[in-house]
Amino acid sequence: MKKHLLLLLSVLATIFSCYSLYSQDTVKTFSDSLIFRGQVSAWSNYYFDSPLPFQIGGRYIPTLEYDIQASEKSLIDFEIAANIYGTFNSSLFDSTQLDGNINPYRLWTRFSTNQFELRLGLQKIDFGSATLLRPLQWFNAIDPRDPLKITNGVYGVLSRYYFLNNANIWAWFLYGNEKTRGFDAIETYSKHPEFGGRIQYPTLRGEIAISYNHRTANAQNLFAQPEFAQIPEDRIGLDGKWDLIIGLWLEATHIIKHRDIGILTNQSLFNLGADYTFGIGNGLNIIVEHLFMSYSQKSFDFNQNANFSACNISYPLGFFDNVSTMAYYNWKENAMSFFLNYSHQFNKIAGYIMVYYNPKTQQMIQQNELLNISSGPGVQIMLVYNH
Repeated sequence: MKKHLLLLLSVLATIFSCYSLYSQDTVKTFSDSLIFRGQVSAWSNYYFDSPLPFQIGGRYIPTLEYDIQASEKSLIDFEIAANIYGTFNSSLFDSTQLDGNINPYRLWTRFSTNQFELRLGLQKIDFGSATLLRPLQWFNAIDPRDPLKITNGVYGVLSRYYFLNNANIWAWFLYGNEKTRGFDAIETYSKHPEFGGRIQYPTLRGEIAISYNHRTANAQNLFAQPEFAQIPEDRIGLDGKWDLIIGLWLEATHIIKHRDIGILTNQSLFNLGADYTFGIGNGLNIIVEHLFMSYSQKSFDFNQNANFSACNISYPLGFFDNVSTMAYYNWKENAMSFFLNYSHQFNKIAGYIMVYYNPKTQQMIQQNELLNISSGPGVQIMLVYNH
């Protein structure tokens, strides 16, 4: 809580100092805006194979946005949001379990111009070309099955510069983050900073990018030895996307830990994907991806390999209705996951009916904390209201 309070104060101090600077140098008066919005969601789950099969839950994400138009070409804005949620699990009221919490969700301030932005605080950082199986999901935990795309943010500073030819350069410096994200094998050592950058460049009918990040990994809980708490790690990523007759993309990551921790010392991930919208009815969109993943003690040994395939099919039934299905297949375990989602947009409320099946081994299927689907069959009903 102390860290969050100090960060909030630094955000407000930065806003005030930037605003004071521009108000002194700018004769023209520009309008400011204050916006309060929020998202309310409620759901009910039934997990057929769980000892506590029935769940009801709710979440509220209140968000406050404030924009300061400092000049004709520059903007100072900030966003504060909380994640307030609770769940009730029961086995026909024979045994029950309550859970809930209030966490900061977003807490950042930003200075931006037409071609540059600098953002400080708790924020979402997301990049890459893949959709379902994402080697470059370095800083978030978005589950592609989650219609709300809920994810915890990371604390840090992000800067981006956009060139006139649509090329762009990113640089980041993060601190105080420890949770695993995406395909992380182990957690981050939160008392050491992580830093990196990204260069993205347009190509013929597409774009290509290279990314880099350095962090200190924490494997102390895995090996129960304090000397494994601080392991330097470097990762490099490559991704590209092209709009040809069909959409094509690739996304790859290689991770090197500079200490021998067995097969987790090196990690390689390579994704190939494609999508196409068929002219059937209102348009049938199909996305397919295949992920090759390898763990090895030495770089590029490829001793411990796994392959995953994923497919997403979506079809709009009309202006207010949509149906989509998503399937994952683990070739090594010969296990399939299935997810079906029907959505309807009411006047002010969006409704979702989700049916799913997950095998007991759900290796490497991303799950965020608030869409933690158990193994076996299940059904979920969710209502969402945005104000």
